[in-house]
Amino acid sequence: MSIFNFTEDQLLGTVESVDTSTVVVKVDNDEKLRGLQVNHLVVIQSSRVGQHLIGLVSKIIRKSINCEPTAEFVQDFGFNVLKVILIGTHLEKDGSKENVFKRSLSTVPTINAECYFVQGECLKRFMQSISSLPEGSGTECLQIGTYSIDEDASAWLNGNKLFQRHAVIVGSTGSGKSWCVATILEQVANLKSANAVLFDIHGEYTTLESENFTHLRVAGPNDRPQEGTLFLPYWLLTYEEMLSLMLDRSDSNAPNQAMIFSNAVIEKKKKYLHDLEKAEMEANITLDSPIPYHLNDLLEDLSSKDCEMVPGAGGKDKQGPYFGKLTRFVQRLETKKNDKRLNFMFNSTGDLLDYNFMNHLCSSLMRPAIDGNMGVKIIDFSEVPSDILPLIVSLIARLIFSVQQWTELDKRHPIALFCDEAHLYIPANTERSIDDASLITFERISKEGRKYGIGLVVISQRPSEVNRTVLSQSNNFIAMRLTNIDDQSVVKRLLPDSLGDYSEMLPILDIGEALIVGDASLLPSRIKVSPPKLKPRSATIDFWDEWTKDAAQVNIEGAIESLRKQSK
Repeated sequence: MSIFNFTEDQLLGTVESVDTSTVVVKVDNDEKLRGLQVNHLVVIQSSRVGQHLIGLVSKIIRKSINCEPTAEFVQDFGFNVLKVILIGTHLEKDGSKENVFKRSLSTVPTINAECYFVQGECLKRFMQSISSLPEGSGTECLQIGTYSIDEDASAWLNGNKLFQRHAVIVGSTGSGKSWCVATILEQVANLKSANAVLFDIHGEYTTLESENFTHLRVAGPNDRPQEGTLFLPYWLLTYEEMLSLMLDRSDSNAPNQAMIFSNAVIEKKKKYLHDLEKAEMEANITLDSPIPYHLNDLLEDLSSKDCEMVPGAGGKDKQGPYFGKLTRFVQRLETKKNDKRLNFMFNSTGDLLDYNFMNHLCSSLMRPAIDGNMGVKIIDFSEVPSDILPLIVSLIARLIFSVQQWTELDKRHPIALFCDEAHLYIPANTERSIDDASLITFERISKEGRKYGIGLVVISQRPSEVNRTVLSQSNNFIAMRLTNIDDQSVVKRLLPDSLGDYSEMLPILDIGEALIVGDASLLPSRIKVSPPKLKPRSATIDFWDEWTKDAAQVNIEGAIESLRKQSK
C-alpha cells in the first residue's frame, strides 16, 4: 500500500521544465504555498507505476509581467515558480520490501506531472522508510529528534549505517553538539550488547552517570592503580611512538640513539620472556610487540654504553663507539620517567609490568554490555598533558584496533569510538612527530576500521582543523551551527553536489538544530535534536550575570596549591 495517497485539493502544481536533476514547478494558487519553505520535501508523479520522485525545494519565485494592473490580467499571468532538486525515488515495493527510498533516479518527471507537498502523517511514514525503520517498532532504533519541517514526525537514523561507514558531528561552541553526542550515547547504552568508547578530553561527560555507563580516568600525578583509573605503561608504545616521545630528531646523534634504543628494547623484551619461561616466543616477537620490560634495566645499559671504554692500541683504553653519544637521550628518558604528570605511563608499581596486564586493560576498554559490564566507556583525559595528548589518545585507539584485528572473525564484536575534540589529536596539519604518530593510527582506522568492526565518530567544533583523510572516509554528517567560514567550507565540500544550496543553512541553524546527510539518513534532513536525559557538563559561563552578583567565591590560593601538587 502506497504511503502517498494524495487528493486533488493537495495538488501543489505541475512540472513546467526538467533539466537532469532540476525541475521547475508552476504553482497557480498562492494558497498552496502557505507553509511551504525552502528545503521542504515535495513528491512528483513518476512515469512508472508504483514510483514517486522525491524533491527538495531549493528556491521559491514569484513571477509576474508588468502591465495594466487589472485583476483579470494578474490572475491569468501572475504565477509562482518552485525550483526543485530531485534527490531520489520512492518505491511502493522493491522485491519483498515495501516503502523503499533510493538515492537514485531511474526516471525523470514528464511535463505537466503533478507535484504534491509532503507533510503530516504522510511525512512521518515516509521518514520511516528513509531510515529503514519497520513500522510499529522503534524501541531499538536510533531516534535523533524531530524534523524541523514537521515536529510531529520523529527523525530516525539507521544505526547500522551510522557506525559502519563512520560519522562526523560538528558544530560551533554552544550549538548543542555535546547534547547531540549525549543523546546518541544514551540510546547506544540502552542496547543489550552495546560497545562504545568515548574519548572525553575535558571531562565534559562525567555527568553521564547511570548503570549503562562506565567512567574511566587516565591516572593523574598522584594516583595509584585502582578500579576506574587507567594506566598505560610505556611498554605498550610502538617503536615510532616511543621515539616521538623521547628522541630529538635534530640531534646529530639521533640515528645512533634510535638504533641503540631499539636493540636494547628488543633485548629486554626477550629477557622478560625468558625469565617467564616463555622462550619459545622470542623468535616471534617484534620491536612493537606489547611485551613488558624493565625501563630501569634499559637505562642502565644505555648509560653504560654512553661511558664505555674499550681496549685500544698499546694496552690503553679508549672511548667506546657510542661514548658520549647517548647522553642527551638518556637524560631525556630519565626526565620523562621522573615527570609526575606522566605517572600513568612510567609508574612501575603493582601489576603494571605483569604479562597479563594488557588483558585486563583491553577487557575494561572493549567488553560489551554483557555479564554485568557496561556497554559505553567514557575515558576522561583531562589530566593528560596537552603536549602528549595525541599520543595517548591514539595509543588507546591503536590497542583497540589491534585487538579487533587479531580477534577471530566469528568472535569479533563491533565497537564504536567517539572522538570528542578531534581537532586536538587528529589535526589537519602536523608540526610534531607525536602528531604524526597519532594521525597514522586514526587514518588507518578510518580506512580499515569497517573491516574489523570499528566505527569512528569524529566530533569537533573546528572541522577545518581536522585531518581531511579521516573526514573524507566518513559517510555520515551531523552538522550543527557553524559560524566560521573556513569550517563551513569544509563541510560544504564533503556534502554531495546534488544537494545544491542545502548547506547554506549552516550559519543560521538554531541551537540544537542539525543538518543530517549520509547513508544513515538517505534523505538530507534538518533535525531538531532531542535533549538527552543525562546532560553533559556545560562549559558555558554567564559572564554578565556572574559580574552583576553582589559576591563571588574564588579560591586562588587553593588553585595554586593544587597546581603545585598536581592534584585537585
